[in-house]
Formats: sequence, C-alpha cells, structure tokens
Amino acid sequence: MFVKKYQSEDSIIWNEFVSLAKNSHFFFLRKYMDYHSSRFIDHSLMIYDDKDSLIALLPANISEDQLISHQGLTFGGLLIKASAKQNEILSVFETLQEYLSVNKLTSLIYKRIPYIYHDMPCDEDLYALFRIGAKLIRRDVSSTIKLEKQIKYSKGRKWIVKKASESGMVYQESSDINSFWSNLTAVLQRVHGVNPVHTVDEIKYLHETFPKNIKFYTASLNNEEVSGAVIFEVGNTVHTQYLFNSEQGRQVGALDGLIDYLVKNTYADRAYFDFGISNEEQGRVLNEGLISQKEGFGARAVVHDFYEIYPRCE
Repeated sequence: MFVKKYQSEDSIIWNEFVSLAKNSHFFFLRKYMDYHSSRFIDHSLMIYDDKDSLIALLPANISEDQLISHQGLTFGGLLIKASAKQNEILSVFETLQEYLSVNKLTSLIYKRIPYIYHDMPCDEDLYALFRIGAKLIRRDVSSTIKLEKQIKYSKGRKWIVKKASESGMVYQESSDINSFWSNLTAVLQRVHGVNPVHTVDEIKYLHETFPKNIKFYTASLNNEEVSGAVIFEVGNTVHTQYLFNSEQGRQVGALDGLIDYLVKNTYADRAYFDFGISNEEQGRVLNEGLISQKEGFGARAVVHDFYEIYPRCE
C-alpha cells in the first residue's frame, strides 16, 4: 500500500473515484475544491492498495507542519471505495501514519464525514481511528430531520408556520442570484456583522458548475423577497448552507414557512434535511437558542467529529 500526493493531472481519476465512493459528496470534486485554491495549500492524498488499485482519497491541505482535512470544506475525512474491507482501511490509516512520519508532519487533523452522507455502511474509519490511537479533539452537533419519520413541530414552531401561511407568502426556487445574495448579505451584516463565506461571484460559479446540487429558494410577500435558503443537495441528504430572514420576514414567520415548505413539499422524498451545526469555540459551547430553533422543526443531533492522528512510532 502506498500514498500519492494529488497533482492537477490526477483530476480525472480523482473525480471518477469521488463519484463511486460510498461516502461521496459533490464538494469533493476538484472543481469545487479548487475554486478557492489560493486560500489553501492543497495536500490531498490518494491511497493505493497492494495491487496498485485506488482504495481511498483524503481531501486535505497543509498548514505549517500539520496535515488537515481540507479547511475549505465543512468536513473531509477519508473517501472510501465501496468494496473496501475493514482490514484494508485499517492499513490505509497505518499507511497515513507512516506518511506523516516520513514527511515530518506533526499530525493529521481528520474531520470525519457524518453518516447522513453515507450511501451504505461506512464506519471502517471509526474502528481504524480507535485502533491507531487517534484522539477525539472536537465534536460539533448538527441538527437533522429524518424525513420519513419526522418528529412533530413544537407548538411555537407550528404557530409561526401557520402565521406565515396566513400571510399570503409565496415560496419558489430563485434564479436571481444577485438579488438573493444582496439580501442575504444585508441580513448577515445587520444581525451578525459578517459577510457570507462565499462571494457572489464564487456562489454563481459554483451554481453554474453544480446546478443540480446547489439551489436557491425564497419566500416572497407582495412580490418582495423577505427570506431565503441556499440548499446543497447530496443524494438523499439536503443541507441548508445559508438561511436569511429580513426584518419583515421575521415579523411574519417567513423563514419558518419556507423551511416547512421545503421539508413537506420540495424534499419530502429525501432521507435527511440537515440544518448544520450550532457550536462555537471548537465545539465546547452550544448555542442553545440556535439549536432550539432547529429542534423546533423536529431536528435532532448528528455529530461532526474531529480526530488528531499522530505519526507512526517505530
């Protein structure tokens, strides 16, 4: 078994493997990973078995003397070949430890892919992490609705959704990204004093590149856009990448109504509807107000784990 550092000429092989991995996600494709390549020093790895067959990928970047699951992605653990067996993945992690040692890297920060993005059982990495003595250093909690077996909304959430439905709200997919991004940015600046992680040009590029995976939905009142959601679609899982609610939208429950519409109509046939994490300070602080809003829709916990892997000791 050996490790090859990814090079641009490997992009076709990389992308083909991503599309077949049993824990795939479109943001592991190189056109997504490379759009912000100037911000990170890419150090992604391709792991081959003893028959020179590609068995796993590790999207990663390097920072000083540390290898890190790619920091431009929400998560980025090992992408695993569907036919890979437990002993093989254990060998993959042992080989990664040797790679750290040979390249004089202090450790690997490993951000595991949550199970809601697995197409089939895919916990081989968890057992391997235990076996090699990896240390759990962070745990964030995301909130996810299991759509085929939903927990009822809280009374408060039901009331707000009813309020939105009685206001004459119109819900639809939007193609006007400039207007959407302007409204999103205004709300983020007013409420949190920050800008979206993506610029409007970046999100337009990503939408043009992945039109089936990135969608924009709005809630409008009297032809005015008052709330919106950017949705990332990955197989049977739907993730809210961005949400916004204008002051007028907040008064009439527009965002709650929009989420209800997406959950019960647009994505009713999917498996999971994920709201993302509600943590601060490396997972040590839980934003109770934020998670309460998500749990009001019947969402419950799915953890995002971070491990530190150390070089192999001879």
